[in-house]
Amino acid sequence: MNKAAQFLSDCQTFYLATVENDQPRVRPFGAFMEWEGKTYICTNNKKNVFAQIIKNPKVEISGMDKNGKWIRISGEVKPDARKGAKEAMLAAVPSLQKMYNADDGIYEVLYFTEATATIYSFGGEPEVIRL
Repeated sequence: MNKAAQFLSDCQTFYLATVENDQPRVRPFGAFMEWEGKTYICTNNKKNVFAQIIKNPKVEISGMDKNGKWIRISGEVKPDARKGAKEAMLAAVPSLQKMYNADDGIYEVLYFTEATATIYSFGGEPEVIRL
């Protein structure tokens, strides 16, 4: 697992920011995985967040760990329609199985096509990770 993915795992809850017209939108997320060398998130294609991502794939994620460090991941995401990707996310985050299955028509997994993760702390230099 890359350092950014490990950090998200330690945070448990992180926040995804999108844009709707000229208004930023932020909401809590908790499901992610690293698969085939890429960082993935997931959502329901009936939600506003999915429509916002399709219109503008630039997103940011932010989360803070229990030690007061925080991460910002900035980049673009793209849906991965492969059943294998959806099944991998369901296996990585078993609680999703209560809401989705790989063939339900609403479950979407998205991966960062390009991204930069930066880990910050109040006392140290930022650490930059290219995803």
